[in-house]
Amino acid sequence: MIEKIENVQEKHDICTEILHGLPDWFGVEESIIEYAEGVKTKPMWAEKNDGKVQGFVALRETSPYTAEVYVMGVSGECHRSGIGRKLFETLYAYAKEQGYEFLQVKTVREGMYEDYDRTNAFYKSMGFKEFECLADYWDEANPCQIYVMAVR
Repeated sequence: MIEKIENVQEKHDICTEILHGLPDWFGVEESIIEYAEGVKTKPMWAEKNDGKVQGFVALRETSPYTAEVYVMGVSGECHRSGIGRKLFETLYAYAKEQGYEFLQVKTVREGMYEDYDRTNAFYKSMGFKEFECLADYWDEANPCQIYVMAVR
C-alpha cells in the first residue's frame, strides 16, 4: 500500500534504508546522505507491505511549472513487481493536482551501465522523453541524461 510520508525522521530513514540496499545505483555514501537530508522537506510516498518498506519516491519543485522525480528507489527483491510504476503514478497524480505542467528526471545516460539502462527503460515506459544530456553535470563517467514529460 502506498502512503504519503509526513514524518521527517521517517522520510530520512526510509530513504537511507532503501538507497543503502541499491549499491549499483547509489554506491556513494555522500549522495545517500544528501538524498536522505533532501527528502525531509519534499513530498514523499512509500510502498509498504506488512509494515516493511519496499520502495519510495520524492518530488522536488524546480520551477512553478516543473517538478522533478527527486529520488526514487525500490528494494532489489521488488524490482519488476509494479511498485515503481505505482509510486510514479502517485507522484504524477500529485504533480497534476498541484498544477505542474512538466515533470523531469535526471539519470545516467543510456549505454553507460546496464543497471542504468534498466532505469532509462523504466522512465521511457512511463512516458518520459529525452530532453538533453549534460556530460559534465556529475562527472565524465556519469553523463546526466535529463528526461521530461508533460503533465496532462
